[in-house]
Amino acid sequence: MTDAKALLMSGVPELLILRLLAEREMYGYELAKTVRVLTREAISLGEGVLYPALHSLELSGLLRARRRQAGGRTRVYYSLTAKGQRRLAYLTSRWRRIATAVEAALAGPSHA
Repeated sequence: MTDAKALLMSGVPELLILRLLAEREMYGYELAKTVRVLTREAISLGEGVLYPALHSLELSGLLRARRRQAGGRTRVYYSLTAKGQRRLAYLTSRWRRIATAVEAALAGPSHA
C-alpha cells in the first residue's frame, strides 16, 4: 500500500467494523465479506488488517468477543459495546465532515 493510500485509508477499517457491528454480531470472515460487498469491492479488509483491528478494538473496550459453535466449528463473534457505540458516533461525524470538505474541494472554487 502506498503512503497516500495508507493515509487515505487511515481509520476506515475501524469505522467500517464498528458500523457493521452496530447492526448485528458478526465473525471475522463475515465482516470482511460484508465490507467487500457493500463497497462493491472498492475496499477489502485482508486478514493482516482485519484481525489486528478486531483485537485492538476489543482491548480498547469497543467490542466484545464471544466464542460460538456454528456448523461444527467454533467462531469468534464480535459485538459493539456502549463505548463502541460512542466511538462510532464520533468517527461517523468526523468522516462526514471530512467527506463534505473533500466534495466541496472537488467541486472547485466556482461552487464555493
